[in-house]
Parts: sequence; structure tokens; C-alpha cells
Amino acid sequence: MASGPAEQQPSRAGQGSAPSSVPRRHFFRALAGEVAQTAAAVAAAAASLQRSSAEAAAAVLGESGDVGAYGGPTSPAAGAPLGFRSAFRWDDDRLVLVDQRALPDELREVTVTTATEAAQAIRDMVVRGAPALGQVAAIALALTARRMATARPYARRATIRGSANALRNARPTAVNLGWAVDRMLRRYAAVGELNEDGEAVAAALWAEAEAIVFEASDDHGRLAEAGAAELPVPEGRPLEILTHCNTGPLACGQFGTALGIVAVAHHAGRPLHVWVDETRPLLQGARLTAWELASAGVPHTLIADGAAGHLMARGRVDIVLVGADRIAANGDTANKIGTYSLAVLAARHEIPFWVCAPLSSVDPDLPDGSAIPIEERSAAEVLFVRGQRIAPAVTTAHNPAFDVTPAELVTAIVTEEGVLRPPFGPAIAAALERRRRRRGAASDHEPGGSERGRLEPSEAEPTITATTARSSADRTGGAA
Repeated sequence: MASGPAEQQPSRAGQGSAPSSVPRRHFFRALAGEVAQTAAAVAAAAASLQRSSAEAAAAVLGESGDVGAYGGPTSPAAGAPLGFRSAFRWDDDRLVLVDQRALPDELREVTVTTATEAAQAIRDMVVRGAPALGQVAAIALALTARRMATARPYARRATIRGSANALRNARPTAVNLGWAVDRMLRRYAAVGELNEDGEAVAAALWAEAEAIVFEASDDHGRLAEAGAAELPVPEGRPLEILTHCNTGPLACGQFGTALGIVAVAHHAGRPLHVWVDETRPLLQGARLTAWELASAGVPHTLIADGAAGHLMARGRVDIVLVGADRIAANGDTANKIGTYSLAVLAARHEIPFWVCAPLSSVDPDLPDGSAIPIEERSAAEVLFVRGQRIAPAVTTAHNPAFDVTPAELVTAIVTEEGVLRPPFGPAIAAALERRRRRRGAASDHEPGGSERGRLEPSEAEPTITATTARSSADRTGGAA
């Protein structure tokens, strides 16, 4: 990674990233370039993705690395982490997560076997990123159904529904999490919540979880290709991209969203360089995005969040690519705190600002962003950096995890159904319809489908509170 003042970085010379081995770059290229052709082979495609993730883990961690249960000891790989990894892998009785809290210092894994353990891992930020959270939740519910296969139907129903509630409330802003939980509950209702055949229930939920993972990978691959095809092409120099937070496979599963676009463009031979916002307070850009880009051999430079405006004013940014945790029907977008500020800066400097997210991140039941719940996390995340206090002991902190960017500041929304342009209301509705037709799926498999099976938020989750984003009329005064 490059060092020194930002304006002295040799970004246009393609420097600023650690070299990567040929096998690791080949794996990243293959994963970024392969998109499953149809949904007819969902089970086979999901199994293939699982094998790829398991093989990548074996290559990085080593075959002898034991993995402890959640909350117990884990076995980090020796030395610095190498290679490229999905956020998770799974088998018949366990879900193995990359512990993203430990990166980039060490690559270690955490095993969960129930939805309750998965919910705790989500709250603790072992795994994060809206698309990945939805997939993890689906697999965790399937694991719970398998563990309850021999239980009495009423006990099984209480456990599955209680687990679904815990998962939904683990991170309230990420719509993919609730969307995946609702979809699993609809499948559960369809097979019969009080079905005496617990094995049939478990098999149905397992198939649904695999379908969710496969479809996410398919969607993200399509999204990456669509976005890469429309990136601007500066004359005589590399494209300068600015990102915020983390939108690679660690946040999304097998592909990335914004970083997926970067990966496809990079491996197509496009000269480019990525400015990586550090993303305070948890430093997902510095710890995770930079790690993924270095592993993939993509030229990049880390910057402080506050340096973005300076770079834009000096003509060092051609486009801003960000992800999304929830997109309202009109295009208002909730994403990691600091995104709104970037959008304002990009508009001031007439720089394209793209939101890159699958349609499962759309919440069509919300007309605009004013009702998007904003997760508030512990003040300690602001007051401490890796255990070291950085403010006086008497100082308090406010820590909203997300802000809402109004649609008028968004240049485009990149989805698996193409690059959407304003006005976003009709564009999003049309994209959702195209997705339904392409998949040939029932509406209850799509974002905004049937609400059957939805659970009300639990009041027994004291670790997280939710506030509401400001109304459209108030947004120009600043984000929540």
C-alpha cells in the first residue's frame, strides 16, 4: 500500500498495492468473471460455489487449521493473511465465518451451528455487509431447522420463529437481512410449520438457503458486469475510483458489488486506481477493502475520510462507487456513515456518484428514506481504536452506523438488471419487474413480495437501538 501524503502518491503509475501470487489472482479473476447462466441449476451452482469457497479457505488457512465454536478459540493462519476469501462457507452442520474483526492482522475463522449464534456473530461484526448478512441468516435458519428435525412440530416452530426474530433484529438497517429471513419463513409456511416430517422441513429450508446464496452470486456477477461496462474512460491515464466502507466478497458473499465492478474492470485490463476511504470508526476501508484489493493486485491508496474533498477539488477522482444497506422506492439510499458527505462533495465537483447494490437491497415498501431505521452502535467504537482510548475519559460519543443519501445526489444505481438512471422510482419498479420475469419466480421470492411470515421486531434486543433518518425536508441540514 502506498504511503505518504495523498497528493504525492504514484497512483497514475499503477503503484500502491501489494503484489499477489498467480494462483490467487487466477482465483479472483475466475470468481469475478463467471456468472451462472440460468436459475435452473440452483442446487448444483450453490454446491459449486461452496466448493470454491472451501478450496479457497483450505489454500489460505491450511488443511490443519482447526476452527473453534463461536465465542471459543479460533485458529489463525500463521503470519499475515494471504489470498482472497468469501465471507463464509458452510456444510451439513456448520457455518464458518471469516472473523472480520481480526483483519488485516490475521485471518481466522469462527464456526456457528445455530441461528442464535449467527445473530450474535452479526451483532458483534464478525460478519458484516448487507448482502452477506442475508445469505448468512438464510444458512443459519437452515442449520437450525436441521437441528430441530426430530423435535415436535410446535417446539420446532417456536425455535425457528424465535431464531428468525433474533436474526432480523441483529442489524436493523440492512434490508437484505430481513428480506432473507422473510423469504425463509415463507418457505417454512409453504412446507407446513406444523409438518410432522421434520426432515422435509429441514430439506426445504436448506434448498431455499442454497437458492438465496446462488441467486445473490448470480445477481452480483451481473451487477459487476453491468457497472464495469459503463465506467468512464479517461484519456491517457488510469481511471480514478473512490470507494467508501467495504463492498467486496467479504461484504457480499462470492462476488462484490462496488468492488465487484472494480474487479471485473481490473481483470479486463482496464488501467485504474482506487482511493480507499478508511471509513471511521471501524475502519472497514483500511482493514478490509485495502486487504481485498491488495490480495487481488488492484492498485490502491488509503486515505483519511476527510481527504476525499481535497482529492476531488484537485481533479483526482473520476467516479465514486459505494454500496447500500437499504434503498427506498424513490432511490434514497442508506449506507455506511459518511456516504452522504461523499455524495454532497461529488455533486459539488460534478463527479458521478454510483450506488451499487442488488435489488434485494431495495425496500419498495418505503416510499423514501425518511423511515429507514438507522442503527446506533456503542460509543466505545468511536472513543477507542483497537482497545486504545483516543478521547478524554469524560467525553461521550454519538455513533450512528449509517446515513441516508437523498436520491437527487445519486447519479446511478447499478443493479443486476442494469444501470438505473433518474427518475429512480419508475426505474427501480421496472428493474424489479425485469428481475421477476427473468427468474420466472413467484412474487414471494422477490423483494417486496408477500409479507406472509413476517415477524414484528423484538423488544428483547437491548444492545441495539434504532433512530429514524431525517425527513426529506431536513436532509439538507446533515445526516443523522
